[in-house]
Amino acid sequence: MTLSEAEDKTESHHHQLVLVPHFIAGEPLVSGDCYLPVEDPALGHEIRKVILADRSVSERAIMAAQDALPAWRATPPAKRAQIMFRFKQLLERDAEIICSLISEEHGKTIEDARGELKRGIENVDYACGVQELLKGEYSHDAGPGIDTWSNLQSVGVVAGITPFNFPAMVPLWMFPMALACGNTFILKPSEQVPSASIRMAELLHEAGLPAGVFNVLQGDREAVEVLIAAPEVKALSFVGSTPVARAIYEGGTRHGKRVQALGGAKNHAVVMPDADIDNAVEALLGAAYGSAGERCMAISVAVCVGDAVADELIVRIADRARDLRIGPGLQPGNDMGALINRGHRERVAGYLESGVVDGAELLVDGRDHPLGTESEGYFLGASLFDRVTPDMSIWQDEIFGPVLCVVRVESLDAAIALIDSHAYGNGTCIFTRDGAAARQFADSIEVGMVGINVPLPVPVASHSFGGWKSSLFGDLHAYGPDAVRFYTRRKAISQRWPGSAVVSAQFSFPS
Repeated sequence: MTLSEAEDKTESHHHQLVLVPHFIAGEPLVSGDCYLPVEDPALGHEIRKVILADRSVSERAIMAAQDALPAWRATPPAKRAQIMFRFKQLLERDAEIICSLISEEHGKTIEDARGELKRGIENVDYACGVQELLKGEYSHDAGPGIDTWSNLQSVGVVAGITPFNFPAMVPLWMFPMALACGNTFILKPSEQVPSASIRMAELLHEAGLPAGVFNVLQGDREAVEVLIAAPEVKALSFVGSTPVARAIYEGGTRHGKRVQALGGAKNHAVVMPDADIDNAVEALLGAAYGSAGERCMAISVAVCVGDAVADELIVRIADRARDLRIGPGLQPGNDMGALINRGHRERVAGYLESGVVDGAELLVDGRDHPLGTESEGYFLGASLFDRVTPDMSIWQDEIFGPVLCVVRVESLDAAIALIDSHAYGNGTCIFTRDGAAARQFADSIEVGMVGINVPLPVPVASHSFGGWKSSLFGDLHAYGPDAVRFYTRRKAISQRWPGSAVVSAQFSFPS
């Protein structure tokens, strides 16, 4: 039974909860004795159960991927691209179903879910061009009668471990290119948002992907540890918090794997005295409070150069933040939905209290929002701090919620020094009309992704995504050209076909 059939059946049996399965060797698998509830954050109660993999199920997924590898690796790139193209069409066909699952399990607005899926589909689009991306290099007569060329070959069985905040987009950063390059894939999604991954697995199967080439392993830490240790798994992609990213990078590389592990962020927006303040306010509202701040590219700190800029900015943002429309994600027209679960809501609320204790001015308190006190869902309104300083935990830590901190500095140089002093280096942006200031900022800042009058500098699919410092562990970024490099190995080949004459032995290094 597919997930969609299970959902349809549940419509007439509301007292039964859908059990979200694994997807292994081309079909759903219900195996294991351990389950976790899947909640609707807007309602604050359980809507599904997800089964968690034990070691035997994890090993079953690995073996399925290993068994499918030789035939898939030998499949011509053109045929692999055709399957990806059909998959893209099916994603577009079922977009509303997938987005509803995302909104229901994550809590984000349906409009935000649509944007997420659209950006994910762009990566499938890019993977459809794999024939061009896998072209090697060739040199005729690199030496006397010697031709040299290189080609890109698949790595083997690879795995992706993805976070709760983008149930479709982040997996789509990984597996389309991995599959197009001839690898088989095991996806371990967040157990809090398991359903979108199963739907995508069903669509890949419908698109003609052979059984075992793509597998979904529902699980928690135990499943991750099996993937890290398994010698059959040659590469790991991860997106999540920095402590876990560091642990997966260290564990994976210790077991001889190729690893890219994207960690946390603390993204700053510099607002210069000459900035278009109208544009800056609109941009910061969306970048700070969109998706309830639960995204690694959220702007959580506004660095205002000069008190005049800060004073105007906070008045205008405070008024707008209080008026944001907050409610269930599936209810059209809301600006923000609920946070992912009760524990995370309490954690974010704890940072609001911590900021006040440390001396910051809490101008807008999201805890006061009526839904935060009257609803059973995990709602928290937008919050705004002024006069935040680097010694405060609300500046140091990734809050991952709808909280914007304003820091005041006297110059662009001071703003750059502040940002560079932070442990994270994921994304940043500057609002200015001064080209020289923008160029100085973009060239000198120690951050991996930079926006100039662009609040969320998320690269398009033909570029790659990734930060610096403690925001990324590994040499290669996600999707784009770096994904081709990560999911392939380059092999260099040299050949010579001697004529009738015997080639004499050469004892010096060949040149």
